[in-house]
Amino acid sequence: MHILILASAFNSLTQRVHAELRDRGHAVAVELALPDSRLAETVRRHAPRLVVAPMLKTAIPEEVWTAHTCLVVHPGPVGDRGPSSLDWAIHEGVDQWGVTVLQADGEMDAGDVWASVPCRVPPVSKSELYRGEIADAALEAVLLAVERFAGGTYVPREQDGAQTAEARPRPYLDQSVRRIDWAEDSTHDVLRKLRAADSQPGVLDVLLGREWYLHGGHPERVLRGRPGELLATRAGAVCRATKDGAVWIPELRPRRVPGQPPTYKLPAVRALGDLLPPLPDQALPLLPEVRHRTWADIRYREDGNVGFLSFSFPGGAMSTEQCRRLLDAYREACERPTSVLVLGSERDFFSNGIHLGVIEAADDPAAESWANINAIDDLVEAVLTTTDRLVVAAVAGNAAAGGVMLALAADEVWCRSGAVLNPHYRLMGLYGSEYWTHTLPRRVGAATAERLLDEALPVSSASALRLGLVDRVVDCSPDEFAREVGGLAARLASLPATASRITAKKTELDRLESVTPLAGFREHELARMRRTFDDPDAPYHSLRRAFVHKERPACTPPHLGPAQVAQTGPTPSAADVTGTALHGISSRPNG
Repeated sequence: MHILILASAFNSLTQRVHAELRDRGHAVAVELALPDSRLAETVRRHAPRLVVAPMLKTAIPEEVWTAHTCLVVHPGPVGDRGPSSLDWAIHEGVDQWGVTVLQADGEMDAGDVWASVPCRVPPVSKSELYRGEIADAALEAVLLAVERFAGGTYVPREQDGAQTAEARPRPYLDQSVRRIDWAEDSTHDVLRKLRAADSQPGVLDVLLGREWYLHGGHPERVLRGRPGELLATRAGAVCRATKDGAVWIPELRPRRVPGQPPTYKLPAVRALGDLLPPLPDQALPLLPEVRHRTWADIRYREDGNVGFLSFSFPGGAMSTEQCRRLLDAYREACERPTSVLVLGSERDFFSNGIHLGVIEAADDPAAESWANINAIDDLVEAVLTTTDRLVVAAVAGNAAAGGVMLALAADEVWCRSGAVLNPHYRLMGLYGSEYWTHTLPRRVGAATAERLLDEALPVSSASALRLGLVDRVVDCSPDEFAREVGGLAARLASLPATASRITAKKTELDRLESVTPLAGFREHELARMRRTFDDPDAPYHSLRRAFVHKERPACTPPHLGPAQVAQTGPTPSAADVTGTALHGISSRPNG
């Protein structure tokens, strides 16, 4: 079926819907609903059989929804309406929510219902919830709605009378409601407000005499101080006291000054700069494992003969400093007596590569780009040259660009069913590094590698498995991924063949070094990258700036426009797809 996706941006959910519909043989095109775009004319030109809107902030014109069935994804249960659905759900502390696919009509979020799927609301940030439980429920609902539409007999139901105490029309959640009263709000309430505002719009606050948007929040159970006082730093974050505890705030964004460009998030310590008073740095040792509840972006634990090195960086971006700390932790983990080392986040982003925000904020972005790409290359090299154990990349959430290539450096890649991979660089004007010229063709072949890089389209976990990008798809909810991976890793460590595989690793690396040394791949890639970084007229610099400042494109990028069907290899066997059902929790009521 020819399906047109309408979206305000090609965000994570839109990418997932795009990839999954293509996997199912649909011809899918994308058009962005931009301020000056003529949607009615655009839709007529595409002449789709169905229009799907996974993330649309504006109303679909009447001349479009009267001529075509338009299915709109709303991140709330039936009866919920308004632009801040997830924000309100987290702000009010609900533990069950849902996603509704409705038919566009003359009133926002009020159309007839084609599908609805419930989901849990774990205590995580809005953006993490959106990429996890909400995205899982949204995809299930979209696929069901598309199937019902294709059948030609389903009659969508009206929403009349569907409203409940939780699911009802609500206004935009503005800063007057989000405001934190540091003297009165408990740590629980502060975290709830911070999580409901992540990643946009943040919570507006005054800190050190200036206005900032606070992004992200994690509890601290030991440090104490006067409510609102800054207590410590750790890994670029600041710790701020509440009336009954403290919270870690990883990122800040200065309030925009009228007439100036939009501001963007940075690690809190980097954003505050010289404003930050002297504070103790509460760095945590990798070992022994910290038992009290506190925040750390890198953690290590062991279970029998398996080590787990987990990391979680905001937005999946990895700055020079973060790459170096993760490399230090990786080397320390490799000193432990384990035969399997699992590397990755427990439930969200794996990695999206270098940190464009930190690069943009640097005094010399070209120099910082160079430092960052070398730091992540050092990390990838360490993984590639580990010969005394098996390394598993556990991809719980989305990965892109150098983050995908970091995963490919491992011996095995295990991917959650809901993850989306973007194994390409060209949309940022980069050739790429992270040893991709070695690892990507090694896994998928030269022709497929070239196609993936050129198409620059998202790849679902199922397609990644068929292509050979990943070795296993773990079919489970975000909360179940770490447990599922733990069991699989324990079984891997117990296999008699694991010891022989470890021995073979060193033999193969020695053979490779004698024929095509790894250093040659890196040298070739970095030569291309250096030319780009050092050229002030290279598209990378303007593309990076536009990305960081969230500038909207003038038109839909050309690579999204043509209707496309996924090109993949053979269908995986049942043995390659493991874990529990995609929605093991979907029978329970649920951004």
